[in-house]
Amino acid sequence: MRISKIRSTTAVAALLLAASAALAGCGSGDGSSGTDNPASKKGAGEGAVKDPTEPTTVTFFSWIGNSPEMKKTVADFEKLHPNIDIKLENVPAEQAAQVLTTRIAGNNAPDVAFVNASDTADYAARGALVDLTDYIGRSDVVKPDDYVQAFKTFVTYEDKMWGLPIDGETTGLFYRTDLFKAAGIDGPPTTWDEFAADAAALTDPAKDQYGYELFASEAAYYWYPFLYQAGGDLLSEDGKQITFTSDEAKKAAEFYVNLAKYAPKDYLNSNSYDGRVAFAQGQVGMYMAGAWFAGVLQDEFPQIDGKWASAPLPEGPAGCKTTIAGDALIMPNQTKNSDAAWLWMEYLSRPHQLAKMTYLTQGTLLPPLNSLLESDEIVKEKPVLKGFIDLMKCGVASTVSNPKFPRIETILNEELGKAMYGQQSADEALENAAQQGEAILARS
Repeated sequence: MRISKIRSTTAVAALLLAASAALAGCGSGDGSSGTDNPASKKGAGEGAVKDPTEPTTVTFFSWIGNSPEMKKTVADFEKLHPNIDIKLENVPAEQAAQVLTTRIAGNNAPDVAFVNASDTADYAARGALVDLTDYIGRSDVVKPDDYVQAFKTFVTYEDKMWGLPIDGETTGLFYRTDLFKAAGIDGPPTTWDEFAADAAALTDPAKDQYGYELFASEAAYYWYPFLYQAGGDLLSEDGKQITFTSDEAKKAAEFYVNLAKYAPKDYLNSNSYDGRVAFAQGQVGMYMAGAWFAGVLQDEFPQIDGKWASAPLPEGPAGCKTTIAGDALIMPNQTKNSDAAWLWMEYLSRPHQLAKMTYLTQGTLLPPLNSLLESDEIVKEKPVLKGFIDLMKCGVASTVSNPKFPRIETILNEELGKAMYGQQSADEALENAAQQGEAILARS
């Protein structure tokens, strides 16, 4: 799992917003396809896309290019497509959104970029991407109906696909089975009431042991599952009205913020990636995270194998709900080699390749295809993923249809963080964030 998914979401969103004005004017905007055919729309044509007849370089922007697996993938692709040279452009995950946005605004975009899937619609709304509809229609590899709907939602804008999902995850509950047994708890909580009771039973400050772990730096993201479980949402469907001050939202925020009573104070100012250490050391009994965390525990902390397990998140008033995250491939419309870029995107989207990039590696990410998730192979290879696959039916792919929301989310994160520190109530956090958010929405 990559740190961007561990959720620097609000920081990334803020960076995207900061560069939005420049990005809005970037790119060709006219759909021309550079050296492919200046007079035609990118992707237009009949039949499978053909290889270039002359040597062509495709730049691939990502934070996975340094991995041995990706270098092997590039070599395999170039054997099949000898006239295409894949140039890997690597960037740290936590800097990727800022760097890519700056490059697009500076008319220096890569041909293909690996991004947080939830950012796709924002890039598309600003005219920065190639509409993949025609390319997908010509492909025997990419089958839109096989994508998990939640992952597909991330890359869809105005009913068109602007990206191809590559990997994903649901958010679940990890718990220390040894601490549960010592506290006399039979199994993981299934409701909010059980969750709070278990968190209290596991908390013993004298032993430096706590029930749950909270992070003020990621307060908004890890509140979202509770918001959805309560039946609330962030904005109205049209993206024009703030809805996170509803009774449902306030109920979710109060429950969530009150969990700070059962959380170690020394990790409150940390983040969910660094917080993995507290779970591994037995300082906390429960930890909310995506499927990535299973791979981290197996790889970094083998000494606690057999002392932890995963489960679905406890259900709230609105039932089973969880957040979805994922990565996707996009094609900036500044590319002059769109056909060659598509062949690279298509290759990475082959089912066997998606399997190799997810559950057939040391990690524990989910592939975005129903056909792979429903196969016997995935659970056989990674039994720990079964619960996360089952959670797909509860997944909420939150894509807020307002480019101003990233700034509002940053404020919401700050206000919920203050509530965790006891500086204000959960209700006050939401009301303060909404007041500032409404002023942002009102601006032209």
